[in-house]
Amino acid sequence: MWRFLPLLWAYARDRHRFVLFGRSRRVEPAVRRERAERLLSILFALGPTFVKLGQLLSSRPDVLPPTYLDVLSALQDDVPPADWDDARRVIESELGPVDDRFDDFDRDPISGASLGQVYRARLDGRDVAVKVRRPGVESLVEADLHVVHWTVPILRRFVDESRAYSLETLAEEFDRTIRQEMDYEREARMLTEIAANFDDDPGTVHPDVVESHSGPTVLTMEYLAGTKITDVDALDERGVDRVELAERLQRAYMQMIIEDGVFHADPHPGNLSVDDEGRIIFYDFGMSGRVDPYIQEKIVDFYVAIAAGDTDAVLDALIEIGTLSPEADRAVMADVLELAIQDARGEDVEQRRVQGIVEQIEGSIYEFPFRLPRNLALVLRVATVVEGVCVTLDPDFDFITTATAFLTERGYREETARAFVEETGEHLRESASSAVRVLPKTERALDRLERGDLSVRAGIEDPDDLLDQLAKRVVYGQVLAAGIVAAGVGIALETPIVTGAAGLLVAGAAVTLRRSFRTREGISARPQFTRQRLRRREREEE
Repeated sequence: MWRFLPLLWAYARDRHRFVLFGRSRRVEPAVRRERAERLLSILFALGPTFVKLGQLLSSRPDVLPPTYLDVLSALQDDVPPADWDDARRVIESELGPVDDRFDDFDRDPISGASLGQVYRARLDGRDVAVKVRRPGVESLVEADLHVVHWTVPILRRFVDESRAYSLETLAEEFDRTIRQEMDYEREARMLTEIAANFDDDPGTVHPDVVESHSGPTVLTMEYLAGTKITDVDALDERGVDRVELAERLQRAYMQMIIEDGVFHADPHPGNLSVDDEGRIIFYDFGMSGRVDPYIQEKIVDFYVAIAAGDTDAVLDALIEIGTLSPEADRAVMADVLELAIQDARGEDVEQRRVQGIVEQIEGSIYEFPFRLPRNLALVLRVATVVEGVCVTLDPDFDFITTATAFLTERGYREETARAFVEETGEHLRESASSAVRVLPKTERALDRLERGDLSVRAGIEDPDDLLDQLAKRVVYGQVLAAGIVAAGVGIALETPIVTGAAGLLVAGAAVTLRRSFRTREGISARPQFTRQRLRRREREEE
């Protein structure tokens, strides 16, 4: 709490200059980046659990502004390996003596992470990769998760209602995800299931699990060597078609999410490689998830609407899926979506249009319209990270064309069109039935109107409390007028006490009345897209 307190205090003052009241403050981009970098250093200092939390936060635009996402996206789960003697005790407690169970075992890990590390070994004449849970990580994670759950109610007081909802779902999702990632038996099951779904796909390969040498804390798999998928120079030297590779990668994840319902949820470049035959190798299935049929259906609706360029249908799909608040400004969100679709097609986004939207919505803090249900957190992470990998492989990659081709080949667009026709037919039948019933009702209503006994009962809905606000303004105005009269009387009668009291009343009423006319519109987040961030980074590196 001591480490996070300065950031929380600064964010609270951004919303209200005097923490509990006052106007909002405008934060310059340089200040946001400085705070994001400070957050990055805090997460590093707090240890492995918070490194994992930072990785999850890097794909949560419903929790953090774009600048923070940009900074945290560089957070890699790469920590110094644990001592071999400690790791050996974990292996032997699970499998028995290392020298008896393996033909050969390299004591130096080939990769290290916050929750586990991977060693290379020989077993029955073939190379295997042995993933070992980091010694003592269970008690550390339990303590850190207790801290996370304890702090969420406090953090909720510093943010708006939408982000408070996202924080709560984030804590639940993080708890479940990190526990699942430490369970190597679950990882083995997920790996086997996902691999089986790609048995007929010659463009992908998954390591086989060695069940005889695996358990809750140790996972032994086939060792598969390959070139890191974002090592574009090495891929070019081998003659790999990077455009086709990016297309295959996106199609693989669309199959996992839309068709199979079970997916590899950690597609960062360290977990994806390309073998000598050009096949995509998937590593590390500790972070994996499932998608229920309803979400799958809505994701298809989302992609079909994007393919058709129907922004209204896209917004409807986002609202139905639970990621967009129904109260969001549809006109503003439609403008942002148009830019996002343009970027996804590989087209250059006009900075003038971006700036125009920013100027339209800038100047006040808006309740962020996006929120992320717990069953969509990993799906969003996959979409965000895969987009970054595909753009690295092909800066002009067209996500929408690839998605449209996939949906068309698998018959999803035809199914959607058929469902639309059936739904329209049902609406027509209902309309015809209503038309038959409405004529007699209309005649009875006209008869009652002619007799003079027709009464109308009306109820006024005011979900935004506009009438209440109007009433308050009337009262404030009356108090202001009374104060002015009282001040005038005090001046005329030369009574300083009455004049001073009336002056304070006038000042208070005037300030309160003025504040009641202030509105909160727009969104504070600037439209930023993966492709633009990638190009900006390239320019900075040059």
